[in-house]
Amino acid sequence: MIPRHLTSKIREALGDTPVALIGGARQTGKTTLAQSLIGDAFPATYISLDDSALTGAAQADPAGFIAGLGLGPVILDEAQHAPSLFPAIKASVDRDRRPGRFLLTGSANVLLLPKLSESLAGRMEVLVLWPLSQSEIEGVSKDAIAALFAPAFPPVSYEALSRAELSDRLLKGGFPEPLSRPSSARRRAWHANYLTTLLQRDVLELSRIEGLTRLPRLLQLLAARTASLLNLSDISGTGDIPYATLHRYMALLEATYLVHLVPAWSSNLGLRLVKSPKLLLCDTGLISALLNLDESRLEAEPTLFGALLETFVAMELKKLIGWSEEPATLWHFRTHARQEVDLVLEHAGGRLVGIEVKAAASLSAGDFKGLRVLQGSAGQRFVRGIVFYTGSQILPYGERLYGVPVSFLWEGETIRDTAP
Repeated sequence: MIPRHLTSKIREALGDTPVALIGGARQTGKTTLAQSLIGDAFPATYISLDDSALTGAAQADPAGFIAGLGLGPVILDEAQHAPSLFPAIKASVDRDRRPGRFLLTGSANVLLLPKLSESLAGRMEVLVLWPLSQSEIEGVSKDAIAALFAPAFPPVSYEALSRAELSDRLLKGGFPEPLSRPSSARRRAWHANYLTTLLQRDVLELSRIEGLTRLPRLLQLLAARTASLLNLSDISGTGDIPYATLHRYMALLEATYLVHLVPAWSSNLGLRLVKSPKLLLCDTGLISALLNLDESRLEAEPTLFGALLETFVAMELKKLIGWSEEPATLWHFRTHARQEVDLVLEHAGGRLVGIEVKAAASLSAGDFKGLRVLQGSAGQRFVRGIVFYTGSQILPYGERLYGVPVSFLWEGETIRDTAP
């Protein structure tokens, strides 16, 4: 098992909250992680609601099912299959609010399913397990979010990434199982089967409707638009999908963690909700399978490579945020004059780090144009602006502006010898 950085956060939640839920797309490793927690400190009984017989029993008599589990801690895997259990868990927790009573896993985001989230409001902490981060793949425990907000960067060198090395990381993605497969063809086969199973099972179960035949085509359209502003009118027209149907499909894809929307940052809090979000698919390996990408096509289409790289960095940051000691949220920035910054990290205290992503081994002052606009807009809240690139050195490009190797996000730091 590859150690997951989210483990410590889950243990913390179990230490002071009656119910913890590990959410995330199918096959991200939720079951493996939940089972790995069982031990002297958490002597839990494991129950999988992927078992149709158990699910039937739970749905038939939710209160009796929960009562029959006793007082010890319980893991309920894929809890979204038995939504009627949530009120029963609430009733049980209200009678006994000891922390760590229930650890749930779910391939559907309960925060986007109002009936489920309302049942356990104030009683449950939700933690999201995304596909493997690059630091987990490399076996490195580094809080890159904290490093980005730190007062200063240390004088370090990082791995310079060739185009081929970076393409390999993009094409593989982070789902655990395909990473262990020996060839790109076998990885594509896994992704194809994964999407078929997901659409025919989880999405259909959540929607309770037939006729989801447009979803595969929609996923391809979204994959081709990853790291761009969400334009539902354009997608509706291109995909010949009625606007109301598209809204419903997008909600389903968000609920199953396939799609993530990054909201727009503005110094005016009232404007944040009305600006268009940025669209991301959850994994670059999945995008590559949907668009049938390989290294030669990425080399031939630099715009596509750039969109994939921005998605890669954004999702790395999203994964890191989940376990970082620094509370932060992810945004993007765009003015009416179309000046933009790919990503913005906002600390809970209001401090900002602006982030641009460039698929280049060298940078110029022009690459920092959008960051300077954000710096002017944010004022003293602006900690620094970063342009991630494929070189090896952290380079200053003005006041609080830096070029930073993209491998900074996962590589262990090697302090340079600064002795004379």
